[in-house]
Amino acid sequence: MDYKRIMKIARGEIKAQLVLKNAKIINVYSGEIELGDIAIEDGKIVGVGSYQGEIEHDINNRFVAPGFIDGHVHIESSMLTPPGFAKIVVPKGTTTIIADPHEIANVCGSKGIQFMLDNSKDIPLNVYMMIPSCVPATKEENSGAIVTAKDIKSFMDHPRVLGLGEVMDYPSVIYGDDEIHEKIELMREKIIDGHAPDVMGNDLNAYIAAGVMTDHECSIVESMMARIRKGMYVHLREGSQTRNTRALLKGLNKDNIHRVLFCTDDKHPFDIKEEGHINFNVNLAIKAGINPIDAIKMATLNAATCYNLPNVGGIAPGKDADLFIFDDLYNIEPETVYFKGKIVAVRGEALFEAKTNIPKEVIHTVHVEENLSFKLKLKGHRVRVIGLIHNNITTHELIREVQVENHEFVYNPKVDILKLAVIERHHHTGNVGIGLVEGFGIKNGALAMTIAHDSHNLIIVGSSDEDMLVAAKKIQEIQGGIVLVQDGKVSEYLELEVAGIMTAHSELLVQDTLLKMKKKIQKMGLNLEVDDPFISLAFLALPVIPKLKLTDRGLFDVDQFKIVSIDVDKKVLD
Repeated sequence: MDYKRIMKIARGEIKAQLVLKNAKIINVYSGEIELGDIAIEDGKIVGVGSYQGEIEHDINNRFVAPGFIDGHVHIESSMLTPPGFAKIVVPKGTTTIIADPHEIANVCGSKGIQFMLDNSKDIPLNVYMMIPSCVPATKEENSGAIVTAKDIKSFMDHPRVLGLGEVMDYPSVIYGDDEIHEKIELMREKIIDGHAPDVMGNDLNAYIAAGVMTDHECSIVESMMARIRKGMYVHLREGSQTRNTRALLKGLNKDNIHRVLFCTDDKHPFDIKEEGHINFNVNLAIKAGINPIDAIKMATLNAATCYNLPNVGGIAPGKDADLFIFDDLYNIEPETVYFKGKIVAVRGEALFEAKTNIPKEVIHTVHVEENLSFKLKLKGHRVRVIGLIHNNITTHELIREVQVENHEFVYNPKVDILKLAVIERHHHTGNVGIGLVEGFGIKNGALAMTIAHDSHNLIIVGSSDEDMLVAAKKIQEIQGGIVLVQDGKVSEYLELEVAGIMTAHSELLVQDTLLKMKKKIQKMGLNLEVDDPFISLAFLALPVIPKLKLTDRGLFDVDQFKIVSIDVDKKVLD
């Protein structure tokens, strides 16, 4: 860097390469709106005040804010590779993300993590990584790979690795398991993300004492406040299925707002297109009565402070020129987005291409046995059923009476209880976990996906064994993706060739296919309280989110943290 030249520009003695003139600048440091110019040289802000530039963009008294930061996101949940993901979030004003690639790590291990790092290095989006801590999430399932402490250590010195990804196996942390504490100890000098739904009291003290610094799993104010009081940062999450922002905003005040930031965690492309990305979280906060500058601060400076990112998060000398222009302070819709001083999106459209090179290590990952059986043997009529919860990925444990013939479950079209299967698809083990779910609502068909958090086995929900088998065979044929079957025939499908969870196809194809599929599922009787059938289904396999989930080894009780029988003892009451 030519410091002498930079100092001359900052002093106003010579012209900058680019100056944004006549801007209303959102100052997240002072809480003010400044009127002035922004001088930019070599992608950096060198001055805020009165400047001249070789190139000048007259902002005409519109607002300019720092680029938004998503504090916790799984790129893979967009079903797009990093360049494709950038194309849909950058136009929404997001210029930095903190990504946790534990989805692809569960399928491909270290090679999957390396793919995400390589594939995100030359795009107009700052992609920082948290190395997955819990692959697999628990010992009661089979994932495609295991990420060890040795694997984690191999990524520690990468310049875009910030720390350890969400520590989901909180019981192991709290009770002093050597393996998880070895991973935490490796990242002791970095950031350690948490994931601890419902953990409170002394257990929370133990979790934080281990070194965990953040949590994005709060759904009620009491949980958020317990964490803030103990020094944690809390993410207000607004994804496609987990929508916690509105509820948590009620607990914010001038004294605690600096410990809060925004994230999406898991959000599908059509929701990002229709609602927005982090700007949607910000707009929710503003509509709830949060001062607009405070809401923007939560999406910028707070996140940058939490993750020790000194170059982003504000508009000030020395910061990267990642910013966007917008018109309405109370409904933030980015009009022009700059990344390192270059225009990368205008009026919702990205001005760059999404190119992805796919190595052989992350394809051909679906290995399902041919002779699958979905028969569910039962001892009696009384069973445990997974109950969906509106706008959440937690579930109920329900006790229900079901129809049984010859000791096998029989689907009753008058009752909204469907068969659910999780099929191990990584190692040819032949494992098939069978359970029941209430609240999905579809009839005369099946929905299958190789997106099944976090081990990403093949998960299928359906009203008949025949439809579920058709779906499974199509998944094998396309080597991963989402398949919808109606009346014994494949109705729609989306190929996800990268680890069975992402595609290098265009974001428009993904958006359009998912939207068409969702409309068809709705016509098949999808429960009105299921906003996103894909995310609802995917999280039924995640055994670290209460209460009842299904793995390839069977029904899993998260509270007891063990496999349980689907059959219920007569002594168990409703």
